Amino acid sequence: MPPPETAPHNYPDDVQIVTIENRKFLLIGTAHISQESADLVRHVIETEKPDSVCVELDEKRYKALSQKQKWEELDLKSVIRQKQLATLLINLLLGSYQKKLGEKLGVTPGLELLEATKAAAENDIPIVLCDRDIRITLRRAWHSMSFFKKMQFMSSGLVGVLENPEISEEQLREIKQKDVLNELMQELGKVMPVLKKVLIDERDTYLTQKMLAAGGRKIVAVVGAGHVDGMVKKMKKHRPIDLSEIETIPPVSPVWKWFGWGIPTLIIASIVYIGFQKGPQAAGDNALYWIIANGLPSMLGTIIALGHPLTVISAFLAAPITSLTPVIGAGYVTAFVQAYFRPPLVREFQSVSKDFSSPRKWWQNKLLRIFLVFLLSGIGSAIGTWVGAVEIFSNLF
Repeated sequence: MPPPETAPHNYPDDVQIVTIENRKFLLIGTAHISQESADLVRHVIETEKPDSVCVELDEKRYKALSQKQKWEELDLKSVIRQKQLATLLINLLLGSYQKKLGEKLGVTPGLELLEATKAAAENDIPIVLCDRDIRITLRRAWHSMSFFKKMQFMSSGLVGVLENPEISEEQLREIKQKDVLNELMQELGKVMPVLKKVLIDERDTYLTQKMLAAGGRKIVAVVGAGHVDGMVKKMKKHRPIDLSEIETIPPVSPVWKWFGWGIPTLIIASIVYIGFQKGPQAAGDNALYWIIANGLPSMLGTIIALGHPLTVISAFLAAPITSLTPVIGAGYVTAFVQAYFRPPLVREFQSVSKDFSSPRKWWQNKLLRIFLVFLLSGIGSAIGTWVGAVEIFSNLF
């Protein structure tokens, strides 16, 4: 297959054209915080009048961009019950910094993607949502990282979000350039190759296959600039790929399952053994120590998060039990109780991305306070688990 053509109509280098079997694909590499990208997208669509317009969106992200009432529709209790609170938190973490840059440019993140759908609709052109479900992407990314990589990602991400550096006009112009975005992707690959594989490489494959499956002989695809080179390379190979493998969330490793159930089993067995060797009183003392060691730190974390009084009580009661099962953590129990008794207001959902970057707002915004309760009670429970386990194991001898 020949290399990408030089774009006609005086299109900038952001537009690459690939021809496969008499089908013409125009790939527009955009910056997700650029008004220039949005203008370019509309210009190309209105000039080319393609048969299909493919956009780097999944159904949920499309609704989030196009519907102003997106947060009002979020069933927070359902999110917690399905144990997706951590995924939601990561989503906010990834989006908050981009939104800050967008505010400096005076545009909404994802504006060019929404502009593509508007231009297509106005010209009666079918719209194809080509991206993988964002929940699958985030959960595959989370599962792909080791515990230490997760901590590194969260800490570096929080630092980036909480910082508010002054960005010059020259730096803003550089952010829009494709080569800079590609360099960022390369750096991401060096620091966290597994994360790049899920967030970039897998989605390059997914976007390419969905684009190739779109109807018509002329297709315009609107994707982030960091995806264009990878997509062009995959188009050159031009072979069908089964997407089912990258559409599933990998199961938890058997090692973690054994570890998750093994520690609680050892703790319970140790208390029983102490009862046989040293009597019921000793077993009762160790069981009580386990309850206090788990309950107090989790309760303290909830108090620091300014949780509802019943949330504080639930932290003390839940932590000793949830620490003995990998099925659910104390953080999910306390988050659910907090959401029940202190549900966020609509305006707090709407301002959460902005409030995310202000540490003080985490205690003022009720949605972010639920995250605080989730995180701090969970951390307290984890500390208590290790303290309690060490004490009980030491009493075996």
